[in-house]
Amino acid sequence: MSQRTQAHVDERTARKVAEEARETEWRLPSFGKQLFLGDFRLDLIHPHPRPAGEQRRKGEEFLARLTEFCATRIDAALIERESRIPDDVVTGLRDLGALGMKIPEKYGGLGLSQLYYGRALMVVGSVSPALGALLSAHQSIGVPQPIKLFGTREQQDEWLPRCARQISAFLLTEPDVGSDPARLRATAAPDGDDYVLNGVKLWTTNGVIADLVVVMARVPKSDGHRGGISAFVVDMNTPGITVENRNAFMGLRGIENGVTRFHDVRVPKANLIGKEGAGLKIALTTLNTGRLSLPAMCAASGKWATRIAREWSKERVQWGRPVGEHEAVSRKIAFIAATAYAMEAMLDLSGQLADDERGDIRIEAALAKLWSSEMAYRAADELVQLRGGRGYETAESLAARGERGVPAEQLLRDLRINRIFEGSTEIMHLLIAREAVDAHLSVAGDIIDPDASTGQKARAAAKAGGFYARWLPTLVTGAGQRPNSYAEFGPLAHHLRYVERASRKLARSIFYAAGRWQGGLEHRQGFLGRMVDIGAELFAMSAVCVRAHADSSAQGALSGTAGTPGRSALRLADAFCRQARVRVEELFDGLWRNTDTMDVKLARAVLAGDFAWVEEGVLDPSIPGPWIAPSEPGPSEKESVHRTID
Repeated sequence: MSQRTQAHVDERTARKVAEEARETEWRLPSFGKQLFLGDFRLDLIHPHPRPAGEQRRKGEEFLARLTEFCATRIDAALIERESRIPDDVVTGLRDLGALGMKIPEKYGGLGLSQLYYGRALMVVGSVSPALGALLSAHQSIGVPQPIKLFGTREQQDEWLPRCARQISAFLLTEPDVGSDPARLRATAAPDGDDYVLNGVKLWTTNGVIADLVVVMARVPKSDGHRGGISAFVVDMNTPGITVENRNAFMGLRGIENGVTRFHDVRVPKANLIGKEGAGLKIALTTLNTGRLSLPAMCAASGKWATRIAREWSKERVQWGRPVGEHEAVSRKIAFIAATAYAMEAMLDLSGQLADDERGDIRIEAALAKLWSSEMAYRAADELVQLRGGRGYETAESLAARGERGVPAEQLLRDLRINRIFEGSTEIMHLLIAREAVDAHLSVAGDIIDPDASTGQKARAAAKAGGFYARWLPTLVTGAGQRPNSYAEFGPLAHHLRYVERASRKLARSIFYAAGRWQGGLEHRQGFLGRMVDIGAELFAMSAVCVRAHADSSAQGALSGTAGTPGRSALRLADAFCRQARVRVEELFDGLWRNTDTMDVKLARAVLAGDFAWVEEGVLDPSIPGPWIAPSEPGPSEKESVHRTID
C-alpha cells in the first residue's frame, strides 16, 4: 500500500480499526467505569488493599538493594551531561535483577508485584528519569508483558528468561503514524515458515540498545491468512535491521531512542504473538497496566519537588521573612505537597488493584496516567517559579559557582514527555471518554448509526428507553446527600460525599450531552476532555481519602518508608481535596460555558491562511526539511548505530 493511499484512510475506517481493537467486555467490576455512570462504588477500593506478607517482604528487600545501588553507583549529572547511561550502570541493574522485576521467578525474574514494581521505578526515576524510562519501556510495554499475557507456553519458556537479562523495546509508531493505527505501513508478508518484515519505526525507546523487540506490522490478507495488524517478537541480531539514527530530545537525555528500519527481515512464524490481526488488542491490553509506569515517575518527581520546595523556601529570605511564609509562595508549596501525596496515592491504589485482580482497572490506570502526567508537570513548573532564577539555571552551573546543584529545570524538561508518552493527553481524553460513554453508545446503537434503517432505529430507541428508565432515577439522590455518610472517614467524610454527588452530576451531564449531540458527541472533544478531567479529579480525591484513612489507622504501614504519616495524612488529604474541588467546579462550569465552537471555526480559518499576516515580521529558525521524513520501505543507506550492552 503506497504512502499516499495510507495517508488517505478515511475517518470512518480509522475509527473502525481502533474500535475493533478495544476490549468490549467488562468481566470484572470497575471503580472508574461506575464513577462516570454516577455510581460511586467506594467498596471497590476501600478498605485500601494491602500487599500480601511475602509480596511485601520480597518487595522491601529489593527496594533496599536498589536504593543503595542508585545512591552509590549512579551519577545523574554524568548521564545528563553526556546524554548516555553508562553501560556499567545498565549491567549493574541487570545483575541486581532490575530487568526482570515483573518477570516470574521461574523464568529468572524477581516476580515483584505491580505495587513494588511502581515503587522501584520511583526510586530509579528519582535519580535518573532516563533510567526509569529504560526499565519501564522494557518491562511495561516491551517484550515481557505481551509474552506474559498472550504468549504460548513455548514462547514464554523461550523469551522470558532472555528478557530477565536482556533489554527489549516496543515498536508501533511510524514517521506518519501515531495514534491512528489504520495507517500503519510496516508489513509482514507470509513466506513459507516465516514472515518477511518491511517498514520503518520511529521513536523506539531502547531500540538503539535492545536485544529483543515487539514489532507491530500489517499482515496482508490472503488464502490461509486472516491478515491485519499483528505482533511479532524480533531478535535485533536478525539480518536486515538497521537503527538509522539515535534521536535527541529536550529531556530524558540518556534514553536510547532511535529510528529502526526493517528490510526483508525474516521472522519465524513461531514469533507471532497471539493470532494474526490481534496486534492492536495485544498492545492496548498491555498498556492497561503498562501505563502505570508513568505515574510512578510522576509520583517520584512530586516527592522530590516537595523536599526542594520545603528546604529552599525555609532558606531563602526576602523582605525579612523566609519566602515560604509569603502567601504567593505558600500556595505553591501547598499545591506541590498535596499533589505529591495524591500522585502516590493513585499509583499505589492502582498498582494494588492490579495485583489483586478483583477489578478491571483499564480506566483507573488511564486516569492515573493522564492526571499524574499533567499535575506533575504543573508542580515542576511551580517549583521552577518558586526557585526563581535558580530554577532556570542548570544544576551544573549552580554547582560551578558554589551553590547546591538543584536540577529543577531538568525536572521540567524530563516530565514534559509524559504528557505525550503512551498516549498524549488529548488521545487519553478520547480513549477514556470512549469507555466512559460506552453504556450510552451501547444502548443508543442504531439510533446514532447513519446506515441503520428506520426499523433498526426504532428498536434501538425502545431499548434505550428501557435502560434510561432504570438508570436515570439512580442519579437523583444518593449517599452524598446524607450528612452521616462515610462517617468512618472522619474529617474526610464530607469530601467523599462531594465525590458521590459530583459523580451523579457528571453522569447527568453526560446523559444530557448524549441526548443533545447524539452521534456528534464524539466530535465535542472539549466537552469530553473536561468530562474526563472531572472523573480524574474525583478518582484522585477517592484515592487520597482511602489512602489517608489507611495511613492514619495503620500509622504509615502502607507507605513502605521510614516515615509514619499518622493523622497528619488526614490534614494533607483534606488540603488536596479542597484544592481538587475548586478545579472540579471550574471544569463543571466549563462543560457548558466555553469558547469551543468559536475556537474550532477560528482554527479552520487559521489553517486556511486567513490570518497569515499575524506571522509577518519574524524569521523562521527551523532547519529546512520535510515536515515528515519519507519512510518508503527498502534497504537502508545508513550505518546502523545499534549496539549491544554485554
